[in-house]
Amino acid sequence: MSAPTLEPQADWNQLYIDGEWRDATGGETIPVENPAKQEVFTEVPAGTEADVDAAYEAAEAAQSDWAATPRAERNEIVQNLLDELNARFEEVAGLLATEAGTPGYRAMGEFATATGDVEMALELEPPEEEVRPSPSVDDKDNHIVYEPVGVVGVISPWNFPLHLSLRAVAPAIALGNTVVLKPATDTPITGGLLIAKLCEAAGVPDGVVNVVTGRGSEIGDRIANHPTPRVVSFTGSTSVGKGVAEQAGKNLALPALELGGNAPFIVTDDVDLERAARAGAFGSFFHQGQVCISINRHLVHESVYDEYVDLLVDHAESLVIGDPSENEDVTFGPVQNETQRDDLVEFIEGSLEDGATLETGGEADGLFVEPTVLSDCTNDMPTACNEHFGPVAPVIPFSDDDEAIELANDTEYGLSASVFCEDAERARDLADRVEAGMVHINDQPINEDHNAPFGGVKQSGLGRYHGEWITQELTEPKWISVQGEERDYFVFE
Repeated sequence: MSAPTLEPQADWNQLYIDGEWRDATGGETIPVENPAKQEVFTEVPAGTEADVDAAYEAAEAAQSDWAATPRAERNEIVQNLLDELNARFEEVAGLLATEAGTPGYRAMGEFATATGDVEMALELEPPEEEVRPSPSVDDKDNHIVYEPVGVVGVISPWNFPLHLSLRAVAPAIALGNTVVLKPATDTPITGGLLIAKLCEAAGVPDGVVNVVTGRGSEIGDRIANHPTPRVVSFTGSTSVGKGVAEQAGKNLALPALELGGNAPFIVTDDVDLERAARAGAFGSFFHQGQVCISINRHLVHESVYDEYVDLLVDHAESLVIGDPSENEDVTFGPVQNETQRDDLVEFIEGSLEDGATLETGGEADGLFVEPTVLSDCTNDMPTACNEHFGPVAPVIPFSDDDEAIELANDTEYGLSASVFCEDAERARDLADRVEAGMVHINDQPINEDHNAPFGGVKQSGLGRYHGEWITQELTEPKWISVQGEERDYFVFE
């Protein structure tokens, strides 16, 4: 099979269902914009509920044969997918820059994480079959085996489209499941159609991976409430995630949800402030702050507060703003869409009205929102109490560790957090007291390792990704008992 064409201007005008490229049944398309230019560069199909039904039908038909395929053979195909991905870095980076406003360094990071997703999938193994003697019946053995759940629905977001799609797709198929993937409307190529082309080139069997692009408002509910999938994986906002969980629950499908965050970054009075501010700037401004685990609030001890703010401003003003698809030196690109920009501007203006001080930034030009630092902030200001999901760094003072923890936990979210503190015992105590699924000491919170559980508590989601934790989500235990000698049923003579 010839190598797929992955240029931004390539034909991206068909869905991928049952190993075939098909027109959407409604015949409509969705324009895809370069956010830096706010110009349409291609169009993708506007899938319909009928297309979703066809994709699930194909996935269901293919699943039993795929599950019966020996793991070594499945791994050969997953390895082919990894090889195809590794061979196409330049093209993938170009697509990420054009479709998602991704600077070069960020594209390298996402690419590395996405290839890591596939590498991790190759290593996943369900628990081995276990045999346990029955505690209540003589000469009976209980065998516990683990089987694929079946069909998995995946709804992925726009901020890390390639990685956050492959994070679910790769382990699902490696463990013997089949997939229907619906990427975000803003990033339907890097989050979906690109993956379909790579799967086709890798020899993934027909029906094992199916991709339906379309507007979430039109087909999102059908992806989630279809009776076929046994797991529905969703990454996105808490408000939408609750709807996905409700829809999935109607058919008793397991919702695997990684949702919103409001990460606190606690800086104590004993730290190297330059080191802390550098980490804090990265945690707030990486990918224009469009990361669920980015720093949402800088909580800084009052004795080092002013110096920390000054250093953070210096780092914010050193970023190179521009179009990543045209300038490889750019370190800070646009936000993804107008809704995101408008929300950010409203949050900034609301915080200023509430008494925050603008230290730098605060302006928007097109979809470029300047790296913004706000001082004199409180936890209830719009940029702090909301998941702002953008390049805004509200800095909030605290007087002691108890107040820092009170501020950190004063949110409905509990995804990621970080603590900067030189005293190891004190730092660990703070980390233990923060209510979050992931806490990082002397680092910022944008971290993801494939041998550690990724997920949150409170309103930040259900379940965990990576390693044995995602294996638990994508397989299910089955009890098979074996009776030896004839059993006495007592009621029969």
